[in-house]
Amino acid sequence: NSNELYLRYIDDIFITISWPIQYLSKQIDRWNKVDRNIKLKAEVGHSINCLDVCIENKNGELFTKVYHKPAYEPYYLPFNSIHPMHMKKNIPFEILIIKYCSTFDAYLYEREKLRMALLLNRYPGEFIDKQFSRVFQKYYITQPLSTKNYNISREKIRCARIQEKILIDHGKTMFVHFTYCLNMKTFSVKFHTLWNKYFIESPINEIKPVLGTGNVKNLQQQLIHNK
Repeated sequence: NSNELYLRYIDDIFITISWPIQYLSKQIDRWNKVDRNIKLKAEVGHSINCLDVCIENKNGELFTKVYHKPAYEPYYLPFNSIHPMHMKKNIPFEILIIKYCSTFDAYLYEREKLRMALLLNRYPGEFIDKQFSRVFQKYYITQPLSTKNYNISREKIRCARIQEKILIDHGKTMFVHFTYCLNMKTFSVKFHTLWNKYFIESPINEIKPVLGTGNVKNLQQQLIHNK
C-alpha cells in the first residue's frame, strides 16, 4: 500500500499498516521463524515509542513528539563547572527539539522542560534564550515561532542540508591539548595571537594549530564519571 511506511534504523523497525492486529501478529510470528537467531518484539498500537520519538496515529495522521526513556534524568553539564564555554553553549543549541515535535504545543512543552532543566543546573535565563535563538539564526529564521509559521519553519530546519565534514590534513595540522581551568580561559586567543606574531613569515606557518582541552581532575568530575 502506497500509504504505508517501513523505516529501519539498525535493529529498530517502524511500520505503519492497516492490517488487523491478529494478522500482523501472525506475520511477525512467521518472521521470527525465518532465523532462530533473530527475534522480533512487537509493540502495536495507535501510539508507540521509537528511538527518541513518540509517534501517535490520529485518524490516519501521524504526530510526533520527544520521547524520554524511563531512565532519563534532567541532568546536564552544570553551568558553574570548569569546562570551556563553547561546550555549555552547545547544550541548548544542539538539542533541536523542533525536529521531533510535529506540533507547536509539543515544541513549547519540550522547550520549557529543557529550560527548567538548564535553570536547575544554574544556567542563566538570558544565556538559555540566546542559545535557543542560535538555532533559528543558523537557518535564517527571523520571525518568532507561532502556530501559523511553525510548520514552515520546522520544515526548513528538517530539510536543511547537513554540512559535510571538512577532512583534516594530518600532515599539516598540529593538535595541542591543554588542561582547562579558569586561569586558562583566554589561552586559546593568546596562543593564536603569538603564533601569528612569530610564525606568520616562517615555513612552519603552513602548519595549522588546533587546540583541544582536557578537564582538571577534581571531585565533581569524579562523581559525574561514577554516576
